[in-house]
Amino acid sequence: MENTQVLIKPLLSEKSAFMKEQDDKLAFYVHPSASKYEVKRAIEELFNVHVQSVNVIKYRPRVRKKMGRAIGRVPGYKKAYVNLTPGEKIDFFEGV
Repeated sequence: MENTQVLIKPLLSEKSAFMKEQDDKLAFYVHPSASKYEVKRAIEELFNVHVQSVNVIKYRPRVRKKMGRAIGRVPGYKKAYVNLTPGEKIDFFEGV
C-alpha cells in the first residue's frame, strides 16, 4: 500500500489538539487494513520526522437504532495515535 493511501486525514478535535500540545502525539484516520508499521513508515516518509510509537484503535461499524428499530448505519473506521520523538513537530495546521 502506498503512503498516500495509508493516511486518510488528520483528526482535528479538542482532544487531539490537547494531546499535541502536551505529549507531542498526533491523531490520524488511517486505512482500515493499514498496520502500525505501515502507518509509521508513511508518516516518517511524508513529513520527514521520526516516530517513537504508534497506537491503533479500530472502531467496528454499527447500526443506529431509534425506538428499537434500525434507522441507519455508522461506518467503521480506524484511528492511529502517533507519538513523535521529543523535539520534532508536524506543522500541517499551525497558524490556522
